[in-house]
Amino acid sequence: MAIGVLYYAVLLNSLVWSLHAPLTRNFDDNNGGTLHERTDLPAEYTTPDYYPTPSGGWVDEWVDAYEKAQKTVRNMTLAEKVNLTSGTGYLMGPCVGNTGSVLRFGIPNLCLQDGPLGIRNTENNTAFPAGITTGATWDKELMYARGVAIGEEARGKGINVQMGPVVGPLGRKPRSGRIWEGFGADPSLQGIAAAESIKGMQSTGVIATLKHYILNEQEMYRMTNVLQRGYSSDIDDRTLHELYLWPFAEGVRAGVGSIMASYNDVNGTLATQNSMLLNGLLKDELGFQGFVVSDWYAQFSGVGSALAGLDMTMPGDGSVPLLGDSFWNFELSRAILNGTVPVERLNDMVTRIVATWYKMGQDRDYPLPNFSTNTEDATGPLYPGALFSPSGVVNRFVDVQADHNIVARSVARDAITLLKNTNNTLPLARDATLKIFGTDAGPNSGGLNSCSDQGCNNGVLTMGWGSGTSRLPYLITPQEAIADATSGAEFYITDTFPASVNITAEDIAIVFINADSGENYITVEGNPGDRTSANLYAWHNGDQLVQDAASRFNTVVVVVHSVGPIIMETWIDLPSVKAVLLAHLPGQEAGNSLADILFGDYSPSGHLTYTIPHNESEYPTSVGLIDQWTSQIQDTYSERIYIDYRHFLTANITPRYPFGYGLSYTSFEFSDAKLSAGTILTQYPPARVAKGPTPAYPTSLPPASEVAWPPDLDRIWRYLYPYLDDPTEATSTTPYPYPTGYTTRPHPVPRAGGSQGGNPALWDIIFTIDLTVTNTGQHSGRAVVQLYVELPLDTMGVDLPPRQLRQFEKTSILSPGEKESVSLSITRKDLSVWDVVTQDWLAPIGGQGVKFWIGESVASEDMRILCSVGEECQNI
Repeated sequence: MAIGVLYYAVLLNSLVWSLHAPLTRNFDDNNGGTLHERTDLPAEYTTPDYYPTPSGGWVDEWVDAYEKAQKTVRNMTLAEKVNLTSGTGYLMGPCVGNTGSVLRFGIPNLCLQDGPLGIRNTENNTAFPAGITTGATWDKELMYARGVAIGEEARGKGINVQMGPVVGPLGRKPRSGRIWEGFGADPSLQGIAAAESIKGMQSTGVIATLKHYILNEQEMYRMTNVLQRGYSSDIDDRTLHELYLWPFAEGVRAGVGSIMASYNDVNGTLATQNSMLLNGLLKDELGFQGFVVSDWYAQFSGVGSALAGLDMTMPGDGSVPLLGDSFWNFELSRAILNGTVPVERLNDMVTRIVATWYKMGQDRDYPLPNFSTNTEDATGPLYPGALFSPSGVVNRFVDVQADHNIVARSVARDAITLLKNTNNTLPLARDATLKIFGTDAGPNSGGLNSCSDQGCNNGVLTMGWGSGTSRLPYLITPQEAIADATSGAEFYITDTFPASVNITAEDIAIVFINADSGENYITVEGNPGDRTSANLYAWHNGDQLVQDAASRFNTVVVVVHSVGPIIMETWIDLPSVKAVLLAHLPGQEAGNSLADILFGDYSPSGHLTYTIPHNESEYPTSVGLIDQWTSQIQDTYSERIYIDYRHFLTANITPRYPFGYGLSYTSFEFSDAKLSAGTILTQYPPARVAKGPTPAYPTSLPPASEVAWPPDLDRIWRYLYPYLDDPTEATSTTPYPYPTGYTTRPHPVPRAGGSQGGNPALWDIIFTIDLTVTNTGQHSGRAVVQLYVELPLDTMGVDLPPRQLRQFEKTSILSPGEKESVSLSITRKDLSVWDVVTQDWLAPIGGQGVKFWIGESVASEDMRILCSVGEECQNI
């Protein structure tokens, strides 16, 4: 079983930790649970306490759902409430995560399933292009369409909560293992893509999960083990707001139903029990109305995590899976009865979950799971984690693919990024004589899906590895697609240049290379998730293969499939390397999407979502991987807001290829730009409106009998239940050691809040720029219009990069000579910086001194139009 790899990795990790530090009682030591050891936090990085958890239900868009939830929750027993907040245990159900049920009110065991590019560990589903590929399309309509398709497939499988999209990691560390799951190394790009994905997914009734919240920017040492506690991401308030929190705010504004708390510490406190992150920023300032779920085994305390704002724990086990232990479940029942967790907190936890269920319409004819993430067999144990489990039908093999291959192919094709095209080498003529090299052009030699969770690099790279993957229902390799497109191709599916290749002067070599990465529980070719062994170079001798081909052929085309930046310096300037295509991670339609571009059926229209440097030393040293085996890692974000292109611009470093870069087979002209004003920009947003009412419930303790074992219950061994052997013994008179700063007195509402995502005025349209895009070349194609904002340093009072992406639009396919009007809207937030003193978004009054740069990448040489407030726009 594919899931077995993760299980044994987690089990070994947990067992080793348990030997090192035997567990205290589940509800002791709430500041850190069982985690007592870490190095001192740097003095300038702090996380204030923020209690109690703000109740949900006060946002207009959620009122109806909360009213329904209130009526239901008001009549639930304590056992029923606890059932919905707590996972039933590892391998205790069909999905990767399963809650208990409340069948009396029609609420089934909720099914939570990976992942961001399609359904993990099932069949008859689509393996879509990865997030990094989707971002490279710069196409909002495709982002939405992919979200709809993923949602339709999840619903068709009976999944309640589909765990995606990903905006954390943001891409701070180029060698980080999971940057390919997100959309690119910029908060605006990530935020826009996530919002479109969420709206698409949730339009089908599926609950989307935005993850990983927050600052999980490296795979190694993210989780606690015997050698050290998981790393602490140490960050300042302004950087957190302007970069890493930004896309989460956009996702909340889009109405996302669930957010996953990550493994790591933030400023010394676990993300799953960090009251400022969950209560203060997410639920109060950003007005998040859904529920917060833990990453798997990221919870390390019971009371502490509940009070800090965690609403659902997954998969439900304690530190060691399958021992029948838990931080919540029966322990949460006990904590309610003895008063250590207020009844109000449990009621809010459950109400958030039930309201989200109602909000997505899952109370109306929503299917139950018809698949098993644990096995590919038709029948088997219903609860594989139990040694003695009832058996039955576990897989019905429901085909949910529909015509989603069209969306998958479109995303993969429109993401392909042309980096170099000397003498218009591309597109290729169909009668050209081609020699194709590299295993990345062919199939996995072990067979389709032969590597669990794609944990190998064999054949064409369609996605990275880990829980964010999906099984391929089929794979069109580049070898197959090229062979279908032309009879003039010879294939050498090897990563060593063969000695016996007959070459003529007219022959064109196409060399396929790749670079892989993934989640930390799998190590591939010495890379433990992050690219530690491979660094930023091509895998499998790829750089040498290109050089060898370049020494023999007059014309070489390089095709790169990669999880992120890849260094090309050993071959990019070789005279015979005429063209380079970056095809990212294309999913099941890898070959077809590439052939569409290679042979000119479509012009490439993808653009980079990260910077490609000449060498790794061009990055800030603080964004390198931290690999140490001593005390807790303090990963200090000393580069602050200056990651990726912000760093390159500020440091005046010209990279190999800039963020936003991408060539086409045609050319475009941007003209007739006009800047028009909308809402008048004040220094700070207008005052937020008061919060609306939230559901109210009786605060008295429920009867202990509500969590007594039902006499007719047929228990499943090791399944996690909410019941207590003797509920009457759950009461306690011993003073409880609450977390430092804990209070039941609500905080004053944050001035930056007011609705989902923050103060609604942040999204007032301040300026609009309208322009015309004309295809001035000889080939049909699509243009990407990118808008970057330059804020005035003299009035903002803080340091800033020269330009920051804030908006983009992609045209339709324009024929030669065809024009299209494009409109770009700029919001108040787009023109603001985070004021750490006032705790609000500060903007230049009236927009004075603001400049808008419009171009085809962030680089100065790719800018086409400059608009300044109070002046006419001008072509550059």
